[in-house]
Amino acid sequence: MRINGMASGMDIDQMVRDLMKAESMPLQRMEQEKQVLEWKRDDYREMNTLMLDFRSQLTDMRMSTNYRARQVTSSDESKVTATVSSSASESSYDISNVTQLASAATLKNGGAISADSTDKIDASKSLFSQDGKLAAGVTWKQGAIKDQNITAEADNEVIQLGDAVSDTGAMDIQVNGKGFKVITDQNTTLADDEVYVNGTTGDLTFADGVVKQGDTISAEYVTADRTETKTLESDITSYQLDGGSINSLNVDIDGTSYTIGNTTGNENEYELTDGTNSIGTINTNTGKLNFDNAVTSGSAISATYDQNYASFDVGAHTSDGETYQNFVISGNETLNGLTSKVSNADLGVSMMYDSFSDQLTLTRTETGDYNTSGTEIMTNGDFINNALKFGTGTETGGKNAQFTINGLDTEREKNTFEIDGVTFNIKQTFTDSVSTNVSNDTEAVYENITEFVDTYNTLIDAVNSKVYEEHHRDYKPLTDEQRESLSDTQQEDWTDMAKSGLLRRDSILQGALSDIRSDFYASVNNDDSVNSFSHLSDLGITTTSDYMSGGKLEIDDKKLREAIESDPDGVQNIFSSDGDTYEEQGITTRLFDTVNSSMDRIYERAGRATATESQYTIGRNLTDIEDQITRFEDRLQQKEDRYYSQFTAMEQAMQRYNSQAQYMQQALGGMGGGGM
Repeated sequence: MRINGMASGMDIDQMVRDLMKAESMPLQRMEQEKQVLEWKRDDYREMNTLMLDFRSQLTDMRMSTNYRARQVTSSDESKVTATVSSSASESSYDISNVTQLASAATLKNGGAISADSTDKIDASKSLFSQDGKLAAGVTWKQGAIKDQNITAEADNEVIQLGDAVSDTGAMDIQVNGKGFKVITDQNTTLADDEVYVNGTTGDLTFADGVVKQGDTISAEYVTADRTETKTLESDITSYQLDGGSINSLNVDIDGTSYTIGNTTGNENEYELTDGTNSIGTINTNTGKLNFDNAVTSGSAISATYDQNYASFDVGAHTSDGETYQNFVISGNETLNGLTSKVSNADLGVSMMYDSFSDQLTLTRTETGDYNTSGTEIMTNGDFINNALKFGTGTETGGKNAQFTINGLDTEREKNTFEIDGVTFNIKQTFTDSVSTNVSNDTEAVYENITEFVDTYNTLIDAVNSKVYEEHHRDYKPLTDEQRESLSDTQQEDWTDMAKSGLLRRDSILQGALSDIRSDFYASVNNDDSVNSFSHLSDLGITTTSDYMSGGKLEIDDKKLREAIESDPDGVQNIFSSDGDTYEEQGITTRLFDTVNSSMDRIYERAGRATATESQYTIGRNLTDIEDQITRFEDRLQQKEDRYYSQFTAMEQAMQRYNSQAQYMQQALGGMGGGGM
């Protein structure tokens, strides 16, 4: 327990603070030393950030695209435009006699699909419910549509669906998204785009080598019917079947069977009855059951049903080869949904319905003639060929671009094509000649080099400013007590002086500057520099005449542009050539190694932002001084406690003395009173 001046009347706390202030002087020096180390670390890291930016620039400047920038011009861009890559050679091309542009094949159906032009099919409503509106009608079949995704567990595995297939003509079988044609004759030698289907077992067999372990086999197919079962976990008033366009249905609820009864008068709505009593309704289009009374939790529901369905095939000849897919559609699907399904399939074709003309088209998504012996788009099946009238449709387009280039008659599947690094785009047919010329883009190369020099000068300027920055030894990091006596502006000015010159004449930075300058100034001597450029001064890049700039570079614009124009390969060689020896290496190759080495030395001294203190020199020094500070703070606490103990003992002694004096005074005063 501390007794603060109760007996002596002294300000013990202030006296202890004064005593501890002197004791704390070494601690302040250690904290200042720690602050200086942190400032040095941050200065080093700032320099490393600049070197990192410069190294990124070096990486870019080692790429040939910076010196082989090309530009291309066309004598008539309304007819031919062109773009160019750095790999293109300086050359000229003459395009003439464009007799035909490349076009995409389009198959237009044979006419309006609706029976009455005043009462056309609604593309947003189910197809089955509008069957009477179609001019040709649809031959709907009955069965249950199922789909599965199966992962092959072994190469050449026979895929088992686990169901008997009732209609092998209505199957969509894909391996990793590629459609396969169904074969039902087991004696057929399968092609790579065919699959044998055993309708009785539901087994799928592909040609050897088609199915690999891990492949995804997707199958959409038709069975005679399907059954869904469920034990209810809560009361329900409705139940949704997985399928729609229901043809026949048997629902068993806790042993009682219900089937489709009479219509309710509402569209697609029928009674759900046991033959005598109705328990609700079913919407045959959506497959949704609604109950008059809730079916209670724990009840078992089993629903067996089949659906109205149709199927058709679509295929196309494309740049990736022939495509094929079978589409199985339920009667509750819409024409809009059907066109989207075809367009989104990986067939290379898109389907469109135009409500005004009441017609449909199938259009290949790429131009060109990929089937010179026949049509580009194929359809098969009663639904698409008769109901949608593609069987009597006409195909147009699907042509290659035909033209003459540099005197050669040729063709391309696309109007945009590439030759030797030049990409041409033919916009129209014409008979005259359009010239395109590829030349070196001097200005782009010039800008790349000047940007590189600017980055170098920025680095040199920043490093020089640190190496030659004046160091103010009399300015130490501010203590807490000093901060209290200064304004914010005074504190900032003081801190700037204290941080100045911490890396003055730093050996790492001076060494980096010296090495970088040497890399720039040393000649490049290799096979490609013979009769070409071997020194930066040959390009008009020299050290500034101002010796105070510390080796910054300046550019003679005219001389650099002339060098780029006259010998772009020589310019590239002096910057980015690789070589076995230092003399053979280009400037950026040398600099990359030098900067990497300098950065590594700084990392060793100051670490990265993500490094722990034990991984770099300053960090280890910081750890040591932090340990010293901790130990010294412990000793200061002990001294402070000792001072308070000593003052407490003094107070207690003085308190005892005062008590004794008071007692004696009272006793002496009592004796004097008795004598009177």
